[in-house]
Amino acid sequence: MSIAEKAIVYAALILADDNVAITADKLEAITKAAGVEVESIYFNLFAKAFEGKDLNELLLNVGSSAGAAAPAAAAGGAAAAEEAKPEEKADEEEESDDDMGFGLFD
Repeated sequence: MSIAEKAIVYAALILADDNVAITADKLEAITKAAGVEVESIYFNLFAKAFEGKDLNELLLNVGSSAGAAAPAAAAGGAAAAEEAKPEEKADEEEESDDDMGFGLFD
């Protein structure tokens, strides 16, 4: 990520922290005040990317969907895990290199 892109992301975070709408003009004003030179195309790209989205909500809920799915999968997949155990033992026997008398680093 370039310095210009980082500057725009930080500007968007500043605006979101102040509960101000993220627009291309405001992103440009903040980056110019910081003394960072940014190509004008980036302002519109980032403004459109954040349009209609709550940046604070996105940051706070980054990992919440994965965490909620794991307990549900664990509860529902207990029976499937028991069925898979005999197959795993058969695979381990086939993959063993000890029977051939050599290993990877021998």
